Amino acid sequence: MKFYKYIFLITVVSLSFTSCEDELDILPITEKSANSFYSNEAEIESAAAGVYAMLQRNGLYGLDLIGVGEISGEDSFEEIAANDGGRFGQLDDFSTNPGNDLVGDIWRESYEGIQRVNTVLNRITDIEFENPTLKTNRIGEMKFVRALLYYNLVRLYSDVPLVIEETESPFDFFGQGRTPADQVYAQIEADLSDAIQDLPLEKSPARPAEGAARALLADVQMTQGNFNGALTNLEAVVNSGVYDLMPTTTEIFGVANEGNAEILFEVQFASGFNVDGRIEGSPAGAQFRPSGTTANAKGHNLPTQAFIDSYEVGDTRLNDYVAVDSEANPFYFTTKYEVSSTGPNDGGSDHLIIRFSDVVLKYAEVLNENGQTTEAITQLNRIRTRAGLAVTTASSQADVRDAVRLERRFELFGEGHRWFDLKRYGNAVEVMNAFFESTGATTRINESNLLLPIPQSQIDTDPGVITQNPGY
Repeated sequence: MKFYKYIFLITVVSLSFTSCEDELDILPITEKSANSFYSNEAEIESAAAGVYAMLQRNGLYGLDLIGVGEISGEDSFEEIAANDGGRFGQLDDFSTNPGNDLVGDIWRESYEGIQRVNTVLNRITDIEFENPTLKTNRIGEMKFVRALLYYNLVRLYSDVPLVIEETESPFDFFGQGRTPADQVYAQIEADLSDAIQDLPLEKSPARPAEGAARALLADVQMTQGNFNGALTNLEAVVNSGVYDLMPTTTEIFGVANEGNAEILFEVQFASGFNVDGRIEGSPAGAQFRPSGTTANAKGHNLPTQAFIDSYEVGDTRLNDYVAVDSEANPFYFTTKYEVSSTGPNDGGSDHLIIRFSDVVLKYAEVLNENGQTTEAITQLNRIRTRAGLAVTTASSQADVRDAVRLERRFELFGEGHRWFDLKRYGNAVEVMNAFFESTGATTRINESNLLLPIPQSQIDTDPGVITQNPGY
């Protein structure tokens, strides 16, 4: 049974003192009074389940975070720029404005999730659990999710309000402004360090274990240039014996392969369930299809022809991760998200936030950056061999660096990694401008385009305190 099924016992709804819906949502309103509801283990468990439910939202891993992580890069494009009011189309040509719904939804739903986490962490301390270890695990899980949400926010918007306490009044955090990114990163690292200590080594479906916390912390460290710290954490995951690469590239994605050994942390979806009018499925499978191919297909996040043409001959991922709608007038699309017969927005494919092949390739990257290029080649070849390819011919540190970066594109396409990788490498402006030039497009970007704008609704809610990012 899906972990998320029948978990919507606690509903956080938006509180608005203006006509805007996308302001910072920080006040929990539940079916029972919050002060009296969190009184025992069962109610805390329901609240924790509600935290995971937030990750399913379209503004998060239901759709938007995947799209912003891919369409902003050079390997993916928006078939029809005006679809959904330019929601994703603006990402494609870097014309995103502060009123874009995607910008507001990511911000708002992230803070709703953070507030749910803060509520659990504030209340769980005084609650007695039958199994004290389970209580410790839940604390680690909540800190992991809070770190994940803040990591997305700080990479997309830079300085953001840092709220780590339960908010009992919506006015508590108005006027605090945006917290400097380095302080946000410090809190992310602190949460993940705690989570590593609090989480079990063995994994369970849809819940992070120690390996997921180490992998996410390594990603955070790599983004900040700390390759030594990242090496320690990635090495621990790779050598833990908990995770492994699936034997072939056909055994990773899709409902039939859920829960496999490659998954460190996933957001679960399920088709065919309806809880009080709310489905448990994902719209990604349909909306990431070319227009007209299935109900509600939007042509979001389609691989470019240049990307398709860059696959090596014999690479099994071309057939296993990608399909084409018509050989005569081809539009390609990722098959990592299935379309369900129960409805266009009811796909059952889980979204894999962290998987072992991502870890292996990051491990290769940090080994290489730490001067262990021979060992890095060994890790890189694990991924290439599984994809039916010969071992790499790269041998120098510079060539291996390029080879690992290229391999990540083929292995992780469509999962929301490419734009964040480019930003982490520090060459996003260079790569994107070269791409636009190669296509004859007049678009050019600069450093200000590396961040999303702060939602206009948030600025309007807290004027003079929440400032806009440069260039918007």
